[in-house]
Amino acid sequence: MRITGLRSFMTRDRDRPRVLVAIDTDEGIRGWGECYNHGPDRALAPILDYLFAQIEGHDPRRIEFLILALMQQQRFPPGALGLAAISAVDHCLWDISAKALGVPVYMLLGGHARDRVRVYQGVYSAPEPEELRDRCMHLRERHGLTAFKLSPFRLDLHAHPWGKVLGATDAWVGKLRDVLPDDIELAFDAHAKLFEPWQAAQLGNLLAAHHPLFYEEPMRMENIDAWGRLKAQLRCPLATGESYYSRFEFLRLLQVAGCDIIQPDICVVGGLLEMRKIAAIAEAHYVTVAPHNPMGPLATAVNLHFSAAQPNFKILEYRLPDGVAYAGKGLKEASEPPRYVVDPYLPEDGHLLLRPDRPGWGVEIDEAYLEVDRYVRWERTLPIRPDGSTAYV
Repeated sequence: MRITGLRSFMTRDRDRPRVLVAIDTDEGIRGWGECYNHGPDRALAPILDYLFAQIEGHDPRRIEFLILALMQQQRFPPGALGLAAISAVDHCLWDISAKALGVPVYMLLGGHARDRVRVYQGVYSAPEPEELRDRCMHLRERHGLTAFKLSPFRLDLHAHPWGKVLGATDAWVGKLRDVLPDDIELAFDAHAKLFEPWQAAQLGNLLAAHHPLFYEEPMRMENIDAWGRLKAQLRCPLATGESYYSRFEFLRLLQVAGCDIIQPDICVVGGLLEMRKIAAIAEAHYVTVAPHNPMGPLATAVNLHFSAAQPNFKILEYRLPDGVAYAGKGLKEASEPPRYVVDPYLPEDGHLLLRPDRPGWGVEIDEAYLEVDRYVRWERTLPIRPDGSTAYV
């Protein structure tokens, strides 16, 4: 079997862009993958063309060889966009390899370590307690979901004194716990907005009194030693990792005991192959894996196979394909589900079920839908402090 072609597709998932990749072979098997959206997504197509020139004519089942070649040919670490492209190529190669054998991808990883994959729904904002209660109860009744992730910030932390921000968060989380059943678990994602570690420690220990599922990425990721010091001060599970790119960064994080849960992104780190290596290092440090996955239904399918096979998996981030828009930009298509996956994985009893009779990723791609460029430009809004300086997103 030989690689004969590569195509990239620009599409959308509600109000967010998505970049999908297909790799073809001389045996008529096509594999699918998804890139991470860092922002300048139009730059991914020429990068993918460049990568294809290096793998054309090769056997797609030599995944270790091909991904290592793509990494090493760059000479310098490929960075965010390069790794996003390599991740999608990796996804395609696994999909092809499994389809060639007529088995799900997880069967190439030693088989499934579990029969189903628990997910949590990303909410990402800090809604009123009654609004969140109604949303959680609806999703529990409809899909059995019992875990949700929120922002911990009820107030703009740049526009109010820190003590007032903490007080508002404490009162709000207390009300959430009052109106929600005990079986509903809440995680809190501070989205690396805090620059000062003492603030990250104060906020985490405030949340600890409410027993969060985890406390995610409160501060910047560059100073890994600071993460070890932060975790030592906390009384709740600390999660991080979406902004790290390789097993070497995760090894350093784990060497300083910088978290309880790692959150690598399978569309960021270079794909499933690198994800497995990262998770194995975490397992040796008694650390669990909760994959970062704010992406579309194809990325969710890829994550499901990783999660099914990984012994130290904890829980998977998930967004319903028919849910609300990410940012509510007022776009006409903002609430339109990502129709490029015909049969997305949907939760039952709070879990995604495996599809043992479906080879590859276990989903069908609507290629005719992808022929229309539905790409939508998206960029993060940069916060501006009252003094005119910039803050972290």
